[in-house]
Amino acid sequence: MKKALIAMSGGVDSSVAAVFMKEQGYEPIGVTMKLYDNEDIHMSQEKTCCSLSDIEDARNVAHKLNFPYYVFNFKEQFKEKVMDKFVNCYKCGMTPNPCVDCNRFLKFNELDRRAKELGCDVIVTGHYARIRYNEKSGKYELLKGVDASKDQSYVLYYMTQEQLAHTILPLGEYNKAAIRKVAEENDLVNANKHDSQDICFVPDGNYVKFIEKCTNKKVGKGNFLDINGKVIGQHNGYYRYTVGQRKGIQVNREGRHYVLAVKPKTNEVVVGRNKDLFSKELIATDFNWISGEAPIEPIKISGRTRYHQPLTEGVAEVLENGDVKVVFDEPIRAITKGQSVVLYDGDVVLGGGCISKTGILQ
Repeated sequence: MKKALIAMSGGVDSSVAAVFMKEQGYEPIGVTMKLYDNEDIHMSQEKTCCSLSDIEDARNVAHKLNFPYYVFNFKEQFKEKVMDKFVNCYKCGMTPNPCVDCNRFLKFNELDRRAKELGCDVIVTGHYARIRYNEKSGKYELLKGVDASKDQSYVLYYMTQEQLAHTILPLGEYNKAAIRKVAEENDLVNANKHDSQDICFVPDGNYVKFIEKCTNKKVGKGNFLDINGKVIGQHNGYYRYTVGQRKGIQVNREGRHYVLAVKPKTNEVVVGRNKDLFSKELIATDFNWISGEAPIEPIKISGRTRYHQPLTEGVAEVLENGDVKVVFDEPIRAITKGQSVVLYDGDVVLGGGCISKTGILQ
């Protein structure tokens, strides 16, 4: 019997993924990644996705479905690859995407290593996305989940051919209501558990406090600048602002103002009108083409620069250094450095990378 390592968060999705794998004749082995302790994220209460209650929910499901369950300590790796990068990204005036990094470095890297140690044939997660093998191209493909409202292909764009070949995403053909129904039918303890919405290690949403605790320092007051470089107000530290933000901007001019750019070296924040936020172009670094082969010529694509953002048509071109330039047919609001651009061909994910340059104030 083939073995399947089930990445279990304690939520309903990964639990039902285990149900499906057992029905398909696999021998499940449940695993929860211990990513941090509450003191690591400067929280005193058990209200995060790595809390004891989540671990107990996952353990309860494994016991009910009669398969082994383990908790692996990945705190060191998570701190280095996700939390430290999160803090450094904000310090550099960018807006990070920690869910992408967690999937890339933990779920489909560290967990893959443990799966091999346990003799597992596949890794299984509760992501709403699909994997298929294309007979014509001889390549594995990552596709959007059937339920557009739950599609998580955006955060999986770093997956490689090797990883896709040994990964199963059994929820990709279902919607959330169907998954909860399966959980209820199997009398799982978390059948009606709420989905986690926050960044797991910043559960109260106060990322500024998290950054200041991690760095043990605060950045002082700085200037708000208009689009021409004129000082029009003061702020309380550049890392409190991200492109497109309106909240917390007090300037000596009438009308709504939005963040256009963040300048960490000078502790300045450039603000302007909403119309100034729209641009068509970006450059992405550290780009992963899921096929393993970058296109030689410019290609037509549809892409998004935010999770669940509507897709916009455009053209992508690989530059000499491997970076990718994307020019969209229509302007997109608040393209932000540090976020990910993910490119699609219909339902198929072509790849993605980290946005390093935008058309705003360039």
